[in-house]
Amino acid sequence: MKQIWRYLKTFLKVAFRHPITGVTIVPILPDGRIALIQRRDSGKWGLPGGLVDYGEDIPTTVARELTEETGLNLLNIRRLVGVYSHPDRDPRMHSITVLVEAEVAGNLATNDTLEVLDVKAFTLEELPLGDLSHDHDRHLNDFLQGLTVIA
Repeated sequence: MKQIWRYLKTFLKVAFRHPITGVTIVPILPDGRIALIQRRDSGKWGLPGGLVDYGEDIPTTVARELTEETGLNLLNIRRLVGVYSHPDRDPRMHSITVLVEAEVAGNLATNDTLEVLDVKAFTLEELPLGDLSHDHDRHLNDFLQGLTVIA
C-alpha cells in the first residue's frame, strides 16, 4: 500500500505541478492566406492548436489539431517559429507551446464545435492583430517578422 501511495503522489505531482505541452499552428493555405479559428470560450480569433496527447509526437499533434479545428490537412511543417513557456501565456494553465508554420490544404470546416465557433482564412492585411486570444498576437508577429524564438 505504501508503494502505491508513493506512485500516486508522484503522478499527482507530475500532473499538477508541471506545465502542459501543446502546439500552435500558423496554417498557410496555397493562396498565402492564414487560417484562424474563432474560439468558443472567448469569442476571439486565434491560431489553431491544442495539447499533445500521451504517446503522440509534435507532427502528429499538429496534423490532428489542424484537422479537428479547421478541417484542413497538413501537407508540410515548414519551420519552427518558436517555443513559448511563460507561465502567464495561457490564462487557463501553465503550458508550453511549440509554434510551427505549416503548409496546409483542404476546405475550411469547423469540426470541433465544442471549442471552435468559426474558422476563416485571412490575408496578411486582414489579420485581426491586436485582439487575438492568449498570446497569439505575439506568435503571429514573431512569425511575420521571420523570427525563431524561445520565450
